[in-house]
Amino acid sequence: MTTSLVKIRSERDQMSAIERRIADFILDNAHLLRDYSSQQLASALGISQSSVVKFAQKFGFKGYPDLKYTIGEAVARNGNGQALPPDAAQDDAVDAYGQLQDSLRRSKMAAEEETRSLNPRTHIEPIVELIDHAGKVFVCGLGDDGLFAREFAMRLSLLGLLTVHHADPILMMANLSAARPGDVLLMFSEFGKLPELSQVSRQFQACEGKVISITRHTANPLRAHADAALVISAHDPAPHVEQLLYRSSLQSLLDFVFVLLCQSNPDRNRQLAINLERIHHLLES
Repeated sequence: MTTSLVKIRSERDQMSAIERRIADFILDNAHLLRDYSSQQLASALGISQSSVVKFAQKFGFKGYPDLKYTIGEAVARNGNGQALPPDAAQDDAVDAYGQLQDSLRRSKMAAEEETRSLNPRTHIEPIVELIDHAGKVFVCGLGDDGLFAREFAMRLSLLGLLTVHHADPILMMANLSAARPGDVLLMFSEFGKLPELSQVSRQFQACEGKVISITRHTANPLRAHADAALVISAHDPAPHVEQLLYRSSLQSLLDFVFVLLCQSNPDRNRQLAINLERIHHLLES
């Protein structure tokens, strides 16, 4: 699932209307796809069978059966088929606690792997360079996004980057008077649809600063108008699990960006060591 479904999801925004309908059905019903022939899928969506076949071929498959088989194998491998092994199904003492724990672990791993696939090296390295060379880094996020924004802003400060953090877009707007060309704004917003955040971003770009959005991998205004984007993949039928997957994938991606900043600039690494030592002494005093 990490390959075929991620590729479908990543290219969805560039698809035609009919292709998006097929993609949405497959993404939402991957565990049921084995029960659909190409004709049944076409009938369910009100499209031609040839459209389904062409969709499969677009993603490198000989036909729909190959696409269905690959997705079915991946769903089973990632434990999304909801089927237990025969021996486990017959065991009256199934460890529900262990199953739940293992299911969450595998779901997190799959979401983090999809997120890595959606943020290739060619996208991440320029973002790291923008942050590393910024005169100032402005960081903004609301609600749960604000928690991640605040923590990442603190990490950037430990690297010696001049960081301006706000959880209030009005206060951030007031601080834009200090923005200069080459400064960077990191805008955290899971869905990227809040008008006030888009307004702050446009004003920042008017000051010749660069905006980096951190959102879900969906079409949204904030991501569309950003100069660069980090995107998060997190999908699960249960809303509470989906939120956990988003947090886990976001944290994993931010951790990697932080490590790249440390590795790419020895001065940042040295400053981090100095600041951590200062904090250590302060906590011990």
